[in-house]
Amino acid sequence: MTAHVSSPAVSAGALPARRLARALARLGVGAVHLIVGVVVVLVFAGPFYWMVLTAFQTVAEAMSIPPQFWVDTVRWDNFIAAFDRVDFGHFALNSVIITGGTLLGQFLVVVPAAYAFARYEFRGRGALFGTVLATMMIPGQLIFLPVFVMYAGAGLLNTQLSLILPFVASGFAIFLLRQTFMRVPDELLEAARLDNASEFTIIRKIMLPIAQPTIVTIALITFIGSWNSYFFPLVWTTTDAARTLPVAIPRLESLDQIAPTVVMAGNMLLVVPVLIAFLVARRHFMTAFTDTGVK
Repeated sequence: MTAHVSSPAVSAGALPARRLARALARLGVGAVHLIVGVVVVLVFAGPFYWMVLTAFQTVAEAMSIPPQFWVDTVRWDNFIAAFDRVDFGHFALNSVIITGGTLLGQFLVVVPAAYAFARYEFRGRGALFGTVLATMMIPGQLIFLPVFVMYAGAGLLNTQLSLILPFVASGFAIFLLRQTFMRVPDELLEAARLDNASEFTIIRKIMLPIAQPTIVTIALITFIGSWNSYFFPLVWTTTDAARTLPVAIPRLESLDQIAPTVVMAGNMLLVVPVLIAFLVARRHFMTAFTDTGVK
């Protein structure tokens, strides 16, 4: 009888202790997540903050020890110096032309290719699509020399076209857009064909509106890759006629080896268009990968 009475008392006393232990465990996990999140933010946002900070600082503030984490006097002349020292307008125009041409060319090539792979049955489709996917495993640095020789023979060296043509066909873009096109019901396309809609009309009025998040995502990825490209504009050109901003910005460092203020101002001017593009397209980005099943 005594054992029967004491057992509930022990259970009643142990219950709050278990709840407290679970609460402490959840609190500990939350604290670990918070610490990890703060570290990740510092790792990724810290260099960006330092770039922005240095771009607006004076030379004395940028070189001060200990470092100064604020700006006393905003120096816009750092940006003016970045414009003047490397003919910023010329290189920026090249970047705009090459990036815009790559986006346009990729749209004209990727959309029909993805539509054909998604909605048509033809002999060798699987093997051809496998070849397209295999191109994603070939690094560009492996083929730059044959392409350079080919451009030299065709007279395309030092032209914007030489930095556009190799990137108008993207295996990843074709794959991603094909996955979206495959989600469109066959009944919808058959109904359009019964109304005498051409394939061009089907693509323009049905496929493209449905695939808008995917197309915006592909455009964003292509824009960032083309705008930030350094290797190919450097090795496929021999003069400044077609070179872009990523090739020009490092020259600021050689001209201003003591103070990094002008260099950081140039880097900030290079990064701003990418940030604007991401902010404009961010709501479509996750939608595209979720809808296509790509994680």
